[in-house]
Amino acid sequence: MNIRQMEKTKKYGYIFWISYNGKKFHSFDENDSEKTVKLQFKEILNRLDITWAKGIQQAARTDAKVSAEENILYISTYFNGNTDDLKTKFNRNSKGINITKIEKVLPNLVIPELVKEREYSYQYPIENIDENIEEINKKCLELTGEYDVSEFTDFKGKQLKEKIRKVNVKYENDKLIFIGSSFMPKQVRIMSGYILSGEKKIFPAKYLTLNKVVLKEEVEKYKFQEVNNIKVDLVEKIEKVDDVYFFFVKKENRSKIIGKNGANIKKLRKEYGKIIVKDVC
Repeated sequence: MNIRQMEKTKKYGYIFWISYNGKKFHSFDENDSEKTVKLQFKEILNRLDITWAKGIQQAARTDAKVSAEENILYISTYFNGNTDDLKTKFNRNSKGINITKIEKVLPNLVIPELVKEREYSYQYPIENIDENIEEINKKCLELTGEYDVSEFTDFKGKQLKEKIRKVNVKYENDKLIFIGSSFMPKQVRIMSGYILSGEKKIFPAKYLTLNKVVLKEEVEKYKFQEVNNIKVDLVEKIEKVDDVYFFFVKKENRSKIIGKNGANIKKLRKEYGKIIVKDVC
């Protein structure tokens, strides 16, 4: 963490864990002429007077009609209010998207770089599957590993420089499960077509679900945690990120906490270590 930057900035980061029914949206990315996941997310936050810097990041971009049991959207914003209230108000106004959890983290993170792995499932109607279970398991084993997967993508995907991907594929409870750190466009749907029909064709998006997103362990160092076992006069609340304490104070009390020539804050830092003083909402 850059202490100087965090002292100067008024922004905070928020990770929104969301689920959504892909059948209720035309696509995932923002498009003013269509109903999309990110556009509805943006519109609801705007109605709740939440604004942010730069754009909305996501942990995974899903195709049209693809649902998600768990995905992540992230913003850097000046909001510093109650996240439980925000979640309740958002879900009350939403149709198709549900926020399951909000985590306050450092601003200006690059979420795609912090994703450890993504898990998808593809549940095709059993009566439409051409291959038997032995052949399905054989193809799952064949496709598991780290290799050039460009034969399982579309024209857009073939233009990407990075074609080596690691993927684990298995068949459980009548579903294909795909686990990997990253996937090429249409990769899961084309692999599903190959496994279930023997042909490398794009299977329908409506049977695909993003099950979950797993973030790297380092994200824990970027999360704000409430501190309830420390009480300091004139400090309204205390939070901690890694080894840095954030003392939230009313504007009129900031100078008292700092003290003349920083005398008071120096004493507090001797006792608690690194401290950043921020205005409380």
